[in-house]
Amino acid sequence: MSRQVAGGALDGVAPSDIWPELVRGVTARVPSRMILALRACGALAPVLPEVAALFGVPQIADDPVDLGEHLLRALDEAARRNAPLSVRFALLVMNVGKADSPPEHLPVHHRHIERGAARIEAICDRFNAPQDCRVLALLALAECERVHRTSEARAGPVALMLERLGAFDAPESFALLMDLCACDYCAYGERAGAPYPKAALLESALKACAEVEADQGGAGSAEATRTARAAAIAKAFRSERWSGE
Repeated sequence: MSRQVAGGALDGVAPSDIWPELVRGVTARVPSRMILALRACGALAPVLPEVAALFGVPQIADDPVDLGEHLLRALDEAARRNAPLSVRFALLVMNVGKADSPPEHLPVHHRHIERGAARIEAICDRFNAPQDCRVLALLALAECERVHRTSEARAGPVALMLERLGAFDAPESFALLMDLCACDYCAYGERAGAPYPKAALLESALKACAEVEADQGGAGSAEATRTARAAAIAKAFRSERWSGE
């Protein structure tokens, strides 16, 4: 494989011909094996240069990790959970904006969302990826780290987050993002297969908001609904800090 890559076997190959093979690998039982094989033979850089560049880049955590290694573990966690292609694709590309973060800020990735959004769009355009893959990858880029930071002491921001993530009007999309965040969480340390605590926290907040939806029946202003949701979540969390300050 290395000799074929070095000999130009991938030169001129259309992305439309590569995409089905990427899908096969990413949806396999152990997706990391495809990434490792492509990297070992030199094919990952010409096929997915944005992903290849993540190896060797540190990611902030209690114990800092290599973003490439983290990606491998996240994909394998998605396979263990039988996650669909959209979740696996989003895990594959959601950190591509961190590959060239300013070194003086590392391991913090300053403005990676802006860089990542353009790169994810370019990857999706290049391979003509399905729309659900594009949408979830961009959502994960913007929101995954915020979900990880969810706190029961901040009921107001939690209410706004649920709205932003589509928990009230796009529950299937919200569920996919929760699956993705769980895979990302479990890729750290020794968490493989562990329950994701933030999913349980947001689920309890969503249940608290269900009473608001039932009581209002769609009536009332958006601002009044947000305030009522925040109050309901604060009550469920037993928190007085629900203003979002």
